[in-house]
Order: sequence, then structure tokens, then C-alpha cells
Amino acid sequence: MVNPDTSREHSMLIRPSSQRGDADHGWLRSRHSFSFASYYDPRFMGFGPLRVLNEDRVEAARGFGRHPHRNMEIISYVISGQLAHRDSMGNGSLIQPDEVQLMSAGTGVTHSEMNPSTEAGVHFLQIWIQPAAMSTPPRYAQKRFDDDGVVLLVSPDGRDDSITVGQDLDLYRIRLTDDEATHALRGRRGWVQVISGDLTVSGAGLHAGDGLSFEALDALHLTAHGPVEALLFDMAA
Repeated sequence: MVNPDTSREHSMLIRPSSQRGDADHGWLRSRHSFSFASYYDPRFMGFGPLRVLNEDRVEAARGFGRHPHRNMEIISYVISGQLAHRDSMGNGSLIQPDEVQLMSAGTGVTHSEMNPSTEAGVHFLQIWIQPAAMSTPPRYAQKRFDDDGVVLLVSPDGRDDSITVGQDLDLYRIRLTDDEATHALRGRRGWVQVISGDLTVSGAGLHAGDGLSFEALDALHLTAHGPVEALLFDMAA
């Protein structure tokens, strides 16, 4: 649910970066768009199937040790640095910028996500999507996406060489520099999360860390002011 007191632009609601939850564990600095761990706000429990959207910064040689998950579609998006993944399905990989990892926990999986560098931190987004079906077999996918513009990363049918997710949700990356684009929607609900830069979305001005929810729109008009990187979630109600 989105805070009704958040700044309003047309039929959309802005979630300013400064109003996100903030957790500082020393080795981990995290900003929470929705309630997570010790940050709880009943006004921000998620948006549609989008349940968790955390921006994490992990110090060198630290990370999340082996721990379990069930019935959640977990997406990792590395902004800078590297993330080392290990899981009980036998997967071991290194996730870098321009790569997207999706782990469908299903009936249950244990995994770890560590910063393998002894010198540099890692900056990434951790995204949890509530699945359409419970207790499915766990699975793992990782793919690189190099193109600029508005690029499909994740979809329910794996179209356009995207990663398959167990929910009626399309996830796009927006990467523009001093450019404009119009992106058609299916009139459902959605969320834009700005990673870096300044982006105007159908008249709403957004900055790094800002989120924007919308419903029942047919298209988004995007204007990048300098280099911009953002994620767009187009999802069922």
C-alpha cells in the first residue's frame, strides 16, 4: 500500500528517497522502499506483488551468509561492484553490473550472497516478488543485458530473451542519456525506481532513490536529464 500523504503528481504517487526506511549495520547500509526487517510502516507493505525493494551497500569481504527462503521470487540487480552467489541447488556465480539474477525459492532453498572483494564495496538492489503459485520447484537464472533504452529484463513468459518470473510482472531497465522515450503500458499498476540521475516520468520529477507508483496508465513519457538508470515494474493488480 502506498502512503496517501506522499507527493502527488497527476494520478501518480512519489515515494521520495529521503522517506525510505534506513538501516545501518556497519558492514551493511540499506534503504527500504517497503517494510522490511526492523523497518515497519503499515502504509508501506509493498505494491501489488512487489513486496521488497531494498537498496543495499555491503562492505568489502562481507555479506549475507547462508540462509533459507520459501515461496518468493528474488531478484538481485548489481549497480557497482560484485556479488558472489551460492545456493543449495548447486549454483555458484558472480553477479556484476548489467547482469540480473533471479532465484525462485519455491518449496525452499538456502543461499548466500557475499561481496568477494577485499577492497571495494558492492551496491545492489534486492527485490522480492510474491509468486502467483506457491510451492513450485526452486530454480535459478542469471543473464547479462547490455543495451541502452528501455530493455525488458524479466517477464512471466521469458519473451525477448528475458528471464522468466513466476508472476504476471514485466521488469524493464531504463537507461537513457539526455533523451526521451515513450513506453506503452497495459493499463495496470506499476512502479518506477530511479537508481541514478534525474528522470521526469509523465510530468513527475524524480531523482536518485525516488520511487513512483502509478495505476491505469496507457503509457509513460520518459525524459532523462543527463545519464539516468532506473527500473520499471509493470504488474498485475
